Amino acid sequence: MHKFKTTNIKGKDYVEVNQRLLYFRNEKAYADWSIESELVDLQPDRCCIRAVIRDAEGRIRATGHAHEDRTSSMINKTSYVENCETSAFGRALAALGIGIETSIASANEVSMAIAQQANLDDLTDRLGLVSTYSDLDMATLKADFIKLVEQLPEDQRFKYSDHKGMTPARYEKGIKFLQDQIAKLKKP
Repeated sequence: MHKFKTTNIKGKDYVEVNQRLLYFRNEKAYADWSIESELVDLQPDRCCIRAVIRDAEGRIRATGHAHEDRTSSMINKTSYVENCETSAFGRALAALGIGIETSIASANEVSMAIAQQANLDDLTDRLGLVSTYSDLDMATLKADFIKLVEQLPEDQRFKYSDHKGMTPARYEKGIKFLQDQIAKLKKP
């Protein structure tokens, strides 16, 4: 079995698309095979691409689809079509069985998904939308935030005194930020 170079994301190893593609191009079993991309949908703000892998006789052996949104990341602002094609290739190669020992998703896809989740969290916060939080969850977040503020030097606490109307997402971000600040203060 081929040992692929992987990227560790949040404790799990993922194979990058370029590693899958290199294996496909260099493996003798796939010498006369092809990988092609087809633009399924192209809009000013999104696209869909289908990748097809054909064997030497032209039979379709695997396919993969990908969708990209131009606004989902900084790199997609200029390269959403290219990223979409890369993702479609990665999914088709995974469907063929290349580089799926740990996951069908590639490192590229997982990184994009994490970035998109962060963007969604920011949007949820800006719009004031609330994920499903119970009153108890909200009270716990608020209490945790206040406890952390109280750990700050007195001259810094005033910055965080007005937290009325904060959303759960904002409390979570505030808690993370304050934990980081307190950790920095504790370093010698």
